[in-house]
Amino acid sequence: MFDMEINVESILFLIGLRELGSNGQRDFSKEEKTDLMHIAMCKLTSQAGYYKLTHLDQDGWPHWELLKPLPTSTPAQQTRFLQLLILEYFEEVWA
Repeated sequence: MFDMEINVESILFLIGLRELGSNGQRDFSKEEKTDLMHIAMCKLTSQAGYYKLTHLDQDGWPHWELLKPLPTSTPAQQTRFLQLLILEYFEEVWA
């Protein structure tokens, strides 16, 4: 199959690229990569009512508003929560 590890962080980066509308054909700074993962986190958790998209800035980057605090959980619970939201995201994308 593939000789690489696909982890939650990698998937978050790809979702962030998709939500930004980028095809990934340019280099992103370390800060921008972190921002892309944040975009993905906000998009995913918006599905569960934690964030809402407020606007796109002049460069096309989305900005989000926190609607309610995320639940306190263990790292394993956080990972599982994200995995479920990722599956929901791709089910919606491919529907």
